[in-house]
Order: sequence, then C-alpha cells, then structure tokens
Amino acid sequence: MSIASPDLDRDIRLDEAAAADVPWQTVVWNDPVNLMSYVVRVFRQYFGYSLDRATQLMLAVHHDGHAIVAEGPREQMELHAQAMHDYGLWATVRKAPAA
Repeated sequence: MSIASPDLDRDIRLDEAAAADVPWQTVVWNDPVNLMSYVVRVFRQYFGYSLDRATQLMLAVHHDGHAIVAEGPREQMELHAQAMHDYGLWATVRKAPAA
C-alpha cells in the first residue's frame, strides 16, 4: 500500500522549477595552445560578439585564466561548452553564483 502526499509532490515540483530558473554559465579557460587571435575569432564567429567584446573576453581568459562567455539555461550553456570544445577551446559549465 502506498500513500501519496500531494503537498510533498507539489513541493518537489516547485523546487525543480526554481532550480531550472537558476542561470548557468559557460566558462572558457586559458590554455597553452590557442592563439589569442584565434580565440577572438571563435568568440566573434560563434557568439556573434563585436571585435571589442570578443577581445575583452579573450584578454580576461589570457590574464585571469578564464572568462564567462555566456549565461542562461543549463542546456544552452552545455551546447555552448560543446561548441567551444569543437573549436579546440577548454570550456566548462557552472551554476551562476546567487545574487
């Protein structure tokens, strides 16, 4: 015999919905292989960033070791990270810090 708790089920669904709303980030990491000009080209070609924005992000990768190149739903960030891998860049996906 199983007893369902509608309130418990509702709470779990609300928690899942709240977690889905949390933004995620695609982070590109510095590597010893790719030229800075190539990284700028990738950011411009894939994300459609302006030359100035792509250069700014590339410099963050170079000087700080990483840069957040996109933020949004987890599934989209995973697609971005995979695309960066396809271009030969090191990228990961992480949950955005709470505001």
